Amino acid sequence: MRIILQRVKSANVKVSDSVVGEIQKGLLVFVGIAAEDNDEDVDYIVGKTLGLRIFNNEKGKFDLSVQDIKGDLLIVSQFTLYADTKKGKRPSFISAMEPNDALKLFNITVRKFKASGLKVETGKFQEEMHVSLINDGPVTIFIDSKN
Repeated sequence: MRIILQRVKSANVKVSDSVVGEIQKGLLVFVGIAAEDNDEDVDYIVGKTLGLRIFNNEKGKFDLSVQDIKGDLLIVSQFTLYADTKKGKRPSFISAMEPNDALKLFNITVRKFKASGLKVETGKFQEEMHVSLINDGPVTIFIDSKN
């Protein structure tokens, strides 16, 4: 499982010009699911995301997690995180999990994030989405559960 998380002042996701998810200060989390991912990958990603100390303390140093600041989470599925661009000009997505299975694992991931007690919003799985954000920092971090 791979994620790109961005520390944001605010973010939203629209489908067909309707807002389906919106947050204030917190993390925008793009989630890619590989064919071999399972519950252990979900647990790693959720735990790492919730505990990652990337928010500033009173001295301006990275010392606080999204849980510490009681921030919001916007979780957006993004299979393109598994793009393979080694050959040719068109990316291959053969490493990404099939959509039906990926939806199940994505929903498990969202439930585990919601168990944190933080506000959790999502995009719409397998839909054309438009994501807007005000990046805070900017802080953008890539995490792979296999690393």
